[in-house]
Amino acid sequence: MIEADLNKPRILVFVGYYYPGHKAGGPLRTILNMVDHLSDKFDFCIVTRDRDLGDALPYENVFINKWVKVGQSQVYYCSPEKQTLSGFSKIINNTPHDLLYLNSFFDHIFTFKPLILRLFGVLADVPTLLAVRGEFSSAALRLKRFKKMGYILVSKIFGLYKNLIWHASSSLEAKDIWKSFSGVNILVALDLPSKLNLELVNEQSQSSNPESSVLRIVFLSRISPMKNLDYSLRVLKQVHAEIVFDIYGPIEDLAYWKNCQTLIKALPRNIKAEYCGPVLPEEVRNVFSRYDLFILPTRGENYGHVIAESLSVGTTVLLSDQTPWRDLSNDKLGWDIALDEIARFVDVLESVAATSAIAKKEIRDGIISTMEKKLSDPALLFANKQLFYKCLQH
Repeated sequence: MIEADLNKPRILVFVGYYYPGHKAGGPLRTILNMVDHLSDKFDFCIVTRDRDLGDALPYENVFINKWVKVGQSQVYYCSPEKQTLSGFSKIINNTPHDLLYLNSFFDHIFTFKPLILRLFGVLADVPTLLAVRGEFSSAALRLKRFKKMGYILVSKIFGLYKNLIWHASSSLEAKDIWKSFSGVNILVALDLPSKLNLELVNEQSQSSNPESSVLRIVFLSRISPMKNLDYSLRVLKQVHAEIVFDIYGPIEDLAYWKNCQTLIKALPRNIKAEYCGPVLPEEVRNVFSRYDLFILPTRGENYGHVIAESLSVGTTVLLSDQTPWRDLSNDKLGWDIALDEIARFVDVLESVAATSAIAKKEIRDGIISTMEKKLSDPALLFANKQLFYKCLQH
C-alpha cells in the first residue's frame, strides 16, 4: 500500500531508470536531485525498471512490483512483464496523483505507453509534463535520424503529445523543442544540482596529482557516440605534451567502443590512455579530484550533472559548446569550444599542460569558490518549484 501525504501535491513520475541504478546517467540523476530538493513541497512517486541499463537481472535486495520507500520518495520497480499497457494502466489508475511527469520523448515503454493510455482516455484527466532530456538537440536527432523523424511525424498525426506541457532544462532546449513542435506550452527550469555537491563543495579537494610535467585528464561518461569519446582521442593524437588519459564509464555501444580502441592504439607515445571501467555515483567526485582536467566534447547535454561534479571539486572542464555550461572561460571554470574547432581543443591542452603546479592549485581553489555560489543559487530551487505549481494549475 502506497503511503499518502494529503498535504502535498503528488507527482507520479515515469522514468526508465532510477536509483540504485547509475548507468543511464542524466535523467536518473535529475529526478534523484529533484526529490532531494523538493520532497518537502511535493510527494514523489516513481515508476521505473527493476534493473539498470543493459542488465539482464533485476537489482538485488529491491522489492519488485510493489511500492517501496526509497529516500524521500516512493518507488515502484516494475518487472518486464508488468511494463505493458494493462500493467501501467493499473499502476497509474490505482495511484492517486495530481501530475503525471514523463522523462523522455523517445522512450517506447515509459513514455509511449502512458501517452497511448492518455490518448484513449484510459487515465484520469490530470496535467501531464514531459521532459525531453536533451533528445531534441540537433546532434541527438542526427543519431538514427530517419527513425526519429518518422516517429515525430506519426506522433503529430495521431496527437500523441497534444495538450501536454513540455519541460525544457534550458532556453536552448526550449528552442530545440520549438523547432519540432512549434506552438506548444514549454516551461523552462534548469536541473537541480546534487545535494552532495552543495554539502561538500566547501571542502578542500585533495588532488592526488603529483607535481610533475604530466597532465592528468579524465573522460567520465557513457561510452556512446553522443558523448564523443572518439573526438577526445582525435584531439589527443595532435598534442605533444605528456598526458595520462583515463577513461571511465559504462560501455553502451560496443561497435563504437571498438572504434575508440582502434584510436587508442594509434595514439603517440606521449599519450598514455587507459579504460578504467564504470564508476559508482558516490565515487564520481573522488575520481574527479585526482585529475587536472575533465574533457567532454559531447554532442549535446540538457544539463550535464557530471560537469557540475567535476567543477564542484575544482577540476577544470574542457567541453563542447553543446551544453548549458557556456562562457566558462569568463568564470575561469574551463572552456566551451565548437566541435569544428579541433585546433582550439589542442591548444587548450598544450596550455594546461604547461601550467605550473602552483597555478593549478590556485585555479582549483578559485573554481571551488565560484561553484559554491553557482550550486547554491536559490533561483534554481524557486524555478523548479514554480515548474510544478504552474503545471498543477493547468
